Amino acid sequence: MAKDRVTIRDVAARAGVSVATASKALNDRYGVASDTVRRVREAVAELGYESSLVARSMRIARTGVIGVLVWDIGPYSAEVLKGAAAAVRDTDYELLVYAAVGRSADRMGWEHRYLPRLSGTLIDGAVLVTPTVETTPGSTPVVAVDSRIGGEGLPAVDSDNFAGARLATDHLLGLGHRRIGFLGRPPRELASAQQREHGYRASLAAAGVQFDPSLVHAGGYGATDHQDAARALLELPDRPTAIFAANDVSAIATVDVALTLGLDVPRDLSVVGFDNVPESALCRPALTTVEQPLQLMGQRAVEMVLALLAGDRLANPHLRLPTRLIVRGSTGAPAPATPDDAAGVHARPAS
Repeated sequence: MAKDRVTIRDVAARAGVSVATASKALNDRYGVASDTVRRVREAVAELGYESSLVARSMRIARTGVIGVLVWDIGPYSAEVLKGAAAAVRDTDYELLVYAAVGRSADRMGWEHRYLPRLSGTLIDGAVLVTPTVETTPGSTPVVAVDSRIGGEGLPAVDSDNFAGARLATDHLLGLGHRRIGFLGRPPRELASAQQREHGYRASLAAAGVQFDPSLVHAGGYGATDHQDAARALLELPDRPTAIFAANDVSAIATVDVALTLGLDVPRDLSVVGFDNVPESALCRPALTTVEQPLQLMGQRAVEMVLALLAGDRLANPHLRLPTRLIVRGSTGAPAPATPDDAAGVHARPAS
């Protein structure tokens, strides 16, 4: 039977040296002639040998790998990962992505369970994307993207969620909307979820618009959760004329539900999202949204991990980046009231 995996013994045999010498050559140890190093590296290239990260970490107490732990690979996390990859491009480090896809029952605190499996054997440091842990085990340098309430001790990178929510809500108020729904996102443990709702409420208060709790719904994590929450808002007897959705995925789902109910966007309903993922510009109508610099957040988080690994003290352990409003086609002034509106009819039949 053919051997599946090339080993260090195969490399040594091809180069005509001992296993110990081949190992020294691969790990840049002192005392190996340059010609021998060349032969060993040629053998590695010819045979396609790759050393085990675990074995290497046991020898030198370092893997040269930064881990990025994400719950799922979605539009948000994909953008963060692009920035994380850019941060290691000109370094000696590589990136390992660990996604806990499918563990819906274990969502809360999953990082606390799985980080110890990677730390010290596969990764030197980690970036946690939307973490639910307040502290992390061991001495592995960890930086969070979008930190948890109560987790102030963990170095983190986030965006100005409160200011971004105010930008979104002020935009809708400026267009003339007064019944503005808010489609939030659990879990309440995430600081960003609360900050966006607080920004929404603050804008209403500043405009003298009374807060209506019936206009606030929390979506879940799956596509049907977003749709169900949007439908609950749009089927109210006195439905909102605009909805601020706390992320682009739920905003796009809101537009889809509105269309199935026979509502025109933005004539009958204005929709604003949050994130500015690439999909927001591709949907129809293109989505008005609040941009948070997701790629930059991922880049800065990895840079902070690298600084910690180098033994540096972080000048700013909680980095907050600005947000900005991107106006596209999903928002407009509310439609003038009609006799049907006065009678409680808010949607035309779906075609």
